[in-house]
Amino acid sequence: MSTIESVLNETRVFPPSPECVAQANVSGMEAYLELYAKSEKDYEGFWGKIARDNMIWHKQFTKVLDQSNAPFYTWFEDGELNVSYNCLDRHLESKPHKTALIFEADNGQVTKITYKELYHRVCRFANGLKRLGVAKGDRVLIYLPMSIEAVVAMQACARIGAIHSVVFGGFSAKSVQERIIDAKAKLVITADGQYRGGKEMALKPAVDEALGLGGCGCIEKVIVYKRTGGEVTWNTTHDIWWHDLEEGLPDECPPTPVGAEHPLFILYTSGSTGKPKGVQHSSGGYLLGAVMSMKWVFDVKSNDIFWCTADVGWVTGHTYVTYGPLAMGATEIIFEGVPTYPDAGRFWRMIQDHKVSIFYTAPTAIRSLIKAGAELPKNYNLSSLRILGTVGEPINPEAWMWYYNTVGQGRCPIVDTWWQTETGGHMISPLPGATPLKPGSCTLPLPGIMAAIVDETGADVELGKGGFLVIKKPWPSMIRNIWGDPERFKTSYYPADFGGKYYLAGDGANRDLDGYFWIMGRIDDVLNVSGHRLGTMEIESALVAHPLVAEAAVVGRPDDLTGEAVSAFVVLKQARPSGADAKKIADTLRAHVAKEIGAIAKPKDIRFGDNLPKTRSGKIMRRLLRSIAKGEEITQDVTTLENPAILQQLKESSF
Repeated sequence: MSTIESVLNETRVFPPSPECVAQANVSGMEAYLELYAKSEKDYEGFWGKIARDNMIWHKQFTKVLDQSNAPFYTWFEDGELNVSYNCLDRHLESKPHKTALIFEADNGQVTKITYKELYHRVCRFANGLKRLGVAKGDRVLIYLPMSIEAVVAMQACARIGAIHSVVFGGFSAKSVQERIIDAKAKLVITADGQYRGGKEMALKPAVDEALGLGGCGCIEKVIVYKRTGGEVTWNTTHDIWWHDLEEGLPDECPPTPVGAEHPLFILYTSGSTGKPKGVQHSSGGYLLGAVMSMKWVFDVKSNDIFWCTADVGWVTGHTYVTYGPLAMGATEIIFEGVPTYPDAGRFWRMIQDHKVSIFYTAPTAIRSLIKAGAELPKNYNLSSLRILGTVGEPINPEAWMWYYNTVGQGRCPIVDTWWQTETGGHMISPLPGATPLKPGSCTLPLPGIMAAIVDETGADVELGKGGFLVIKKPWPSMIRNIWGDPERFKTSYYPADFGGKYYLAGDGANRDLDGYFWIMGRIDDVLNVSGHRLGTMEIESALVAHPLVAEAAVVGRPDDLTGEAVSAFVVLKQARPSGADAKKIADTLRAHVAKEIGAIAKPKDIRFGDNLPKTRSGKIMRRLLRSIAKGEEITQDVTTLENPAILQQLKESSF
């Protein structure tokens, strides 16, 4: 197999401003290089000191890393701590009246809650869980809308040593049932409903249906938070209102110390076929990853207003909503709604009104907002912004430039973060006061993260070549296991192809001559066209760079002549074309890709849609696009789609 070819040629560089360098937690490139060199020289000593300095331990650890049962590594194993204590109790003396959470509801109503108030709410709900017999090690499934209550529920589980498994509120009853069965959950926490884009959407019926599908006899109680007041079917045997559960309970609850390796949560990766894959994270190492990435990547300060737009149903909402910001004592935004309701200025208005200083969102959301109104940010006062971030997929350079110039007004560094559900926190990312930025590159690994690019034999590839992204050494916030399936953990992440010694990220990547990492898409999104291996992200970037294109997704399909052909799905900045117009635009885009990358990368077919098939979190469902490109009947579950009707539209148009 040849190495993956990198065809994207990005030469723009944006160094951090002197003002940014001066006040940064990691100040200047020399400071970053010094930190990284320390981690290389004494790996365990580096992480051990950071863990002691940045977290509160109920029992101090004596051993940093145990590699004797690789790849089932353990960190700080004989230490004990409580994650909720590290997020709440530690701030009660220094900042009890500081705002912890600013919740903005779908209808614009704002609720603020201080660290002391949040502490008492978590304690009261934790006592409620204990009242129902939930104990250390029990699994609790959480199926809630974006809300203060979602954070309270997760923190309350952590407080008593229960293991939570959050299921995104857009998932189907079948998804809920599968996760209950796999985790053997004792309890479900849900709500009557939620609001999204001005619409009331029921939640509890999905739980009722899941329990009715069978195999969920492990569930003893269902706690229901009254959010909308909509009618619900009530089962007096196991349903209990959140407010009734808490009635008369004390608002103090001592934290339960747990071993650093005690599972904090199980999070099931979405979009996979077959059995759900429960990613299991620890308490100590995971929290350390959250804290240090808040400090290094987001450069968080005591006066920052931090907003991560992710739902708590995803790992981003765990690390950068529920745990990282609170452990750092930050003030953060929690948003119930969608970015385009009541209009496409919603995000920009919220940044203006709440004086957000750190804004973290997905490239998909950015591209959608460009399409909805590229000039809209100029109508709002965004001067409070200090740092911008992206998460979830590589950002194409032209969207990066719009984000940098229009939203950040050319003065806010963009931290383009590469990480995964399995890594727990950021792995490769710019540090805002240190790293010169290149649009589309996640730049350099964080201190203590030994990232590399290798070929299929596990040998390092030279700079300028592409290959498989791996992590060569274990790190504190890494996945510990796949819940109940250690063999799958080993074969998925430590495959024998690489001697079982490197963590295989599943991404193809290139490292340029400056050592910067460029993510080129999933390994299974690498196309082999006439013997050339091309990353899908680079072709997508070329398409989006054309002034007509708002968004694009590229997949491969079998081709008799070239082995694999490039199939592109395109959303234009204008109305969806048809007939001769569509053919003319498709030919224009093919010529553009040929000019930007080369004739080898030209899409063989282009399909136009009003949008792309996405989950409610904004993730493009590429497996569905592959089925459409191949002309296959779609048999996969599409209940998680925001817009299922788009599939028929994309099937009908190919140019």
